[in-house]
Amino acid sequence: MLMLNNLTEEQRLTKAVVSIMGNPKYTALAGVLMIGDRNVVDDDSVPTACTNGRDEMYGREFVKQLNDAELRFLVLHEVYHKLFKHLTTWRHLYDQDAHLANMANDYVINLKIVDDNKDGFATMTGALENGCYDPKYAGMDSAQVYNLLRDDQDGDGDGQGNGDGDGGSGSLPNGQQPFDEHDWDGAQELTADEQRDLAREIDEAIRQGALVAGKMGSGGDRDLAELLQPQVDWREALREFVQNTCTGSDYSTYRRPNRRYLSSGMYMPSGITEQVGELIVAIDTSGSIGQRELSAFLSEVKEICDTVHPEKVRLMYWDTRICRDETYDASDLDTLVQSTKPAGGGGTDVDCVTDYIRDNNINAQACIVLTDGHLFGGWGQWTMPVLWCVMDSGKTADVGKTVHIKSRDM
Repeated sequence: MLMLNNLTEEQRLTKAVVSIMGNPKYTALAGVLMIGDRNVVDDDSVPTACTNGRDEMYGREFVKQLNDAELRFLVLHEVYHKLFKHLTTWRHLYDQDAHLANMANDYVINLKIVDDNKDGFATMTGALENGCYDPKYAGMDSAQVYNLLRDDQDGDGDGQGNGDGDGGSGSLPNGQQPFDEHDWDGAQELTADEQRDLAREIDEAIRQGALVAGKMGSGGDRDLAELLQPQVDWREALREFVQNTCTGSDYSTYRRPNRRYLSSGMYMPSGITEQVGELIVAIDTSGSIGQRELSAFLSEVKEICDTVHPEKVRLMYWDTRICRDETYDASDLDTLVQSTKPAGGGGTDVDCVTDYIRDNNINAQACIVLTDGHLFGGWGQWTMPVLWCVMDSGKTADVGKTVHIKSRDM
């Protein structure tokens, strides 16, 4: 004990990191632990601990308050912020409400660390005990926790973050607060090259960590396995599909040459347009897609329509037949989300959509299909570009393009 008391805060921090790296259950974290700088600071702006997603800082006076198990918990907490790329992945939540975004990220992390340390290796006690922890958020990501926290606010605040990590929301009933600082602005200050290099480093550390953990028989980590899966923002994929697919020829431009003539050595202009033709949005209403998901999806469609200005949006609700066909002209698009009336609830056969398009001579530029992917009889025969927005099932269509959506992200 005497030797422990003689250790400096820097030495204790190093000891905590070495202990974590030597623990078999954290074998997969070794690479992430080595990313960035880690320092003890005497700085009033860092009263506890802080990370910008790459570098970590620990307040000297705060470190002095913690025993070894608590300090290991704090180090793991900062490392998981880096591992999950919280300060870039959830920036949009921070822009909405800084305080709730901080809390949501902390609930996710602290639950994981507590659950992984029933043996007392890392403990959320002492100066950490009033941090964000609640088993009711088990299995959720930061966005899901954020939405629940927003619902639980007591309404005392104005709901707007002030940009410094403190936020402006009212307090929550349980009185819990983040025990560390989140340097969102510092994460944004990294150059584009630094951000790309950091993302690459973290991804490589995750892959190597999972590989080493598997070879050592220390077991898999569900969170690491999920992080290894390529993530695509469905909103960006949807927007890209519409903008790339729905083009016309109102006027010509040489800034984007017509690729059909390039092979002949002819440099011809391509046709572009400020307005596209008809766009079909086909919604699977067999019962697996709820109102919240539907509203989020249609809101995004509406935002895209504000950009590309389609002449008409045809909204089809289907199960084994077309249960409702709604059309919205350009002047009606503002009311699409509020006025639509979903219908259906039977089986799931997308052939009814392609049959309906053919039988009614519908000449649209593209079709976007929202479905859970559990289809009877295959993915249909399409005569136009089609984007499948497949929710939760992970299934991939054998025709057109597929983007996967997690309902928890909507």
